Amino acid sequence: MNYQCIWENINIVRSIPAMIIYNISKDKGIIKKDIERWKNIKHIDRNSLNTTLNYLLVNYPEYRNLFYYRISRKNKILGKIVLPLFYRPLNSLYIFTPDIGGGLFIQHGFSTIISAKSIGENCWINQQVTIGYSNDIDCPTICDNVKITSGAKIIGDVKISENSIIGSNCVVVKSVPKNCTVIGNPAIIIKKNGIKTYEYLK
Repeated sequence: MNYQCIWENINIVRSIPAMIIYNISKDKGIIKKDIERWKNIKHIDRNSLNTTLNYLLVNYPEYRNLFYYRISRKNKILGKIVLPLFYRPLNSLYIFTPDIGGGLFIQHGFSTIISAKSIGENCWINQQVTIGYSNDIDCPTICDNVKITSGAKIIGDVKISENSIIGSNCVVVKSVPKNCTVIGNPAIIIKKNGIKTYEYLK
């Protein structure tokens, strides 16, 4: 048994409250999608969802934030007060989105603010990303299978459509069509439906 497995086994006691809360949660299905996505991306070789949850809580502070967010939607005391006593969340990752689909993956996640109207399923968000408001009421809508890479900023009442990629340090203040890759400040489309292009957002 290697050091990593020993460390996980030691910490499983700390994970037991999270496992119990997960298994009785009304959002168990959507949390399961998160766990399975992280397991696939990180190539985690664990036998069950509970042992995978333990692995994620031990090793990935950014996952803790997502898990606590899921739990706090139904029970703020458990998600915001009780669970963080066992594993400290990443203190520079903020999630203020009322509706996030299953399978969200957050890579690194530091210095990141996620304030959208909604986020679809199987999205990917990197570190130093800002998804937020242009005023008191206008914030983005992120659709399914969107990838937002490091340092990107998406601001205001814009829609990032399905299967789009937002490049590193890109600034998006206009809606992005589906199946597009955008880069730059201001953002331009460099790939659409798998074909290279050069188009300004409208």
